[in-house]
Amino acid sequence: MTVPRLLGSFAPGAAPAAANPLLVLLPSLGTTSALWDGVVTRLRADERTAGLRILRIDLPGHGASPAIADAITIGELADAVLAVVDEAGGGAFHVAGVSLGGAIALELAVTHPDRVRSLVMSCSGARIGSAQGWADRAASVRASGTASLVTGSASRWFAPGFLEREGGGPGARSLTTLVDVDDESYARCAETLADFDRTADLGGLRMPTLAISGGLDAVTTPASMEDFADAVPGARHVALDGASHLAVLEEPAAAAELIAQHLDRAERGGAASVARDRGMRVRRDVLGDAHVDRAIAATTPETAAFQDFVTRYAWGDIWARPSLSRRERSIATLASLTTGGHENEIAMHVRAARRNGLTRDEIAEVLLHTALYAGLPASNSALAIMRAVFAEQDAATSAPDGPAAPDTPDQTP
Repeated sequence: MTVPRLLGSFAPGAAPAAANPLLVLLPSLGTTSALWDGVVTRLRADERTAGLRILRIDLPGHGASPAIADAITIGELADAVLAVVDEAGGGAFHVAGVSLGGAIALELAVTHPDRVRSLVMSCSGARIGSAQGWADRAASVRASGTASLVTGSASRWFAPGFLEREGGGPGARSLTTLVDVDDESYARCAETLADFDRTADLGGLRMPTLAISGGLDAVTTPASMEDFADAVPGARHVALDGASHLAVLEEPAAAAELIAQHLDRAERGGAASVARDRGMRVRRDVLGDAHVDRAIAATTPETAAFQDFVTRYAWGDIWARPSLSRRERSIATLASLTTGGHENEIAMHVRAARRNGLTRDEIAEVLLHTALYAGLPASNSALAIMRAVFAEQDAATSAPDGPAAPDTPDQTP
């Protein structure tokens, strides 16, 4: 296995933020990380994305990255990108790639789903072109150099009239950069796409995914990008009508806005996921696996949102706060339920209080104290429920081989 050494540029967040997520940007074959200049400038000026740490990485023999002579695979390029990410601090990251860069980003999403927080595929796909086409491209470059590709690349990369309208701007500079790309490195990178095909893996992707196409792109057409998005659960596809294959260079403002929206949604969704995971851990600790498993099994389409709400907010936010111990929260909860007359949930929280370390005497004392402020009838009812729970637990303890008595039904998961 040959993992090439890749280089690029890293920029910290341009504005203070509670968190500074990492965005990794990967260019297309024949271009450098400068392909993303227009997008990065706009992301830096956007308050939603100004705090991003941005890592741009060049392909082998392109821009800052050293040339290569040996054959490589998309998997090895993905590993090389991951090595650079780890050098920059590691952890999970958002990744966006154009064409070959998109294929590498997809490989990362498939093989390292725990590291990829969200995916942006611009003018790319799970399979690009044909094996014979890439073999012919590699042979042409080895014979005549990357300079021989300039005319063909200009027509593939850009919409008609774009180069004339921009007059020596980033499009023209990208064609000049193409001439400077190492010939053998270009050929080796082209060959990586010959047998790359992740079509069968798209249905298993779970990270937020955005597909951007150029409306005039004849290489990775809008139709092919729509098919890609349809195959990825929850993915979104947007075509930039006036652009071709290098849509992020031709339409940087539109591309930056799409990426900013995508990252904002992904970050908010990621925060909700963290709260959900934390809430599920606390919920199981306090209520017990058996109770939680039954609650989850009883979930219906109508109650799914309530289950998510309770897990994230009740258990993931409030019960997980450090200012009160779980013992103290159980005391407050029993007193509140008794005061409110929520008898259907008292049994569950008597059991929870025992799991949280309260003794039977302490639970009885809580209910006695609550009687002063909630009234005798409310506490009397709560004490009756408490006695029933203790009786169940005593019966379960005294039965030598029988299963534990199940929890009595309640409505709070």
